[in-house]
Amino acid sequence: MSSRRTTGVAGSLVVASFSAVVMLSGTAAAEDEGPASDKGGKAVDEAPAGVELTTLLPEKISVDNGSEKTEITATVKNGGSKDSGKIRLWVVGFDGLTVKKVQGCSPIPENNLPEGSNSGFTCPIDNLAAGESKSYAVDATYDLGKTGKICLPVQTGDGEKTFWQQGPVPFGTTNPSQDAPATPLLLGTDNKPVSPGRKELPKTGPARDVLPLGAAGASLLAAGAAGLWWSQRRRPAPQEG
Repeated sequence: MSSRRTTGVAGSLVVASFSAVVMLSGTAAAEDEGPASDKGGKAVDEAPAGVELTTLLPEKISVDNGSEKTEITATVKNGGSKDSGKIRLWVVGFDGLTVKKVQGCSPIPENNLPEGSNSGFTCPIDNLAAGESKSYAVDATYDLGKTGKICLPVQTGDGEKTFWQQGPVPFGTTNPSQDAPATPLLLGTDNKPVSPGRKELPKTGPARDVLPLGAAGASLLAAGAAGLWWSQRRRPAPQEG
């Protein structure tokens, strides 16, 4: 076998090996989030006939113990038989979970954030076809010395109605990995802080599982939708076209 041919075969093997590593790495990253779940979600205002809007969050995320950075995939889905029309998804962080960036979305002004939240982004959607879904890459940080929650409301484009709201739902672990490079957190689990010697969760602010609601919210409570923090009095600034 000539040296040129030998070099070519070796090069092919290197490329093949590299491709396999990339594919395996990509698979591992995708599987790290586990299956998507609508845990902690509930319908609020009635959606138009034939429109069924829900959201999904990963069952599992991983927080870097050094940088406190994590990545979350937020998905909005129309499981109905008709198109949604203009809607918007909000991605909002609470307590130890701070939303830093949402791909393709705009920051919510601080004075327009839902009460008790620390950060949020709004994602306008012109239309979500029947049976379709749209996913957003969320960059966040998580202070493992605190509890942390995320919330995904889906509203009309003008914010007049909230069709669906997932959360505020916690990510957390009851078995923190203080010395590991990363800590896995599970959806729907209250976080046990990493700090040694703690027997109770830290107090990150007043209990806000039930936050003040406007008149429309009061009727929702009467209908049994307790725990919703959305206030119709809080309206985000109109999005620029």
